[in-house]
Amino acid sequence: MANGFQAALQAAAAQTERYIAGELDNLPGEIAKGMVYATQGGKALRAFLVLETAKLHGITSALPVAAAIECMHAYSLVHDDLPCMDDDALRRGQPTVHVKWDEATAVLVGDALQSLAFECVLRPDIDASARITLAQSLARAAGVRGMVGGQAADIAAETAKKPLSLSQVIALQAGKTGALISWSAMAGARLALADTAALKAYGDALGLAFQIWDDVLDIEGDADKVGKAVGKDAAAGKATFVSHLGLDGAKRRAAELVQNACDALSVYGQDAETLKEAARFVIARTH
Repeated sequence: MANGFQAALQAAAAQTERYIAGELDNLPGEIAKGMVYATQGGKALRAFLVLETAKLHGITSALPVAAAIECMHAYSLVHDDLPCMDDDALRRGQPTVHVKWDEATAVLVGDALQSLAFECVLRPDIDASARITLAQSLARAAGVRGMVGGQAADIAAETAKKPLSLSQVIALQAGKTGALISWSAMAGARLALADTAALKAYGDALGLAFQIWDDVLDIEGDADKVGKAVGKDAAAGKATFVSHLGLDGAKRRAAELVQNACDALSVYGQDAETLKEAARFVIARTH
């Protein structure tokens, strides 16, 4: 199953990268180049979740939706790396967009990727109500109630008088990281106008496990493998899952969440084995 998951993950990355590049192929200027650049080289876990949960529901037209979530995720990374935010020079082992070009280009690349995400998510030839639900839920997951709200809370925490409590860190990460992962996990059910409860439970557990493991990698990871700077949270005295639970405690909590994610898929039987392997991957990855 592990080999099946890795093959599916690699296929999701290749397919979405080609799709996005194809959307921008004939556009002149540095913004389009920057958009392609920003969407290359990622794990494409979110795209994989879209495609795999669509497959689970018999949907074969989900590639534009997978491309949409990769555009949305890439936009968030481009803006997150800016000097006014995290000020990172490295992303996915390459210079960040504002380093390779400049800050104004990076802002516009992110803006354009967000717009392209909504173009793509509305493209599948499916029931109109399913497209509306996908677009509306993506806007919510990406906005102030989700990713942007989580990012704002993360920035505010950097100058707070005291570190965040564990419950506050969980709430923050549910927006910053978890919202788009949960959305990706539910996409297949939404495409099919099916019940999303099991996939929501899976996605919520997966998203939290993902962020906990990111905190672990910030301590144990190698910058060359992670593809970005490590040790920044600890150096800044930032509240993380590791600072609250300890390194071993954080690893145990991540493992528990992975098991919860797998258990949530029991309603799908053997058809969900690749999704279960994806959950196990989250706490086995080195980047």
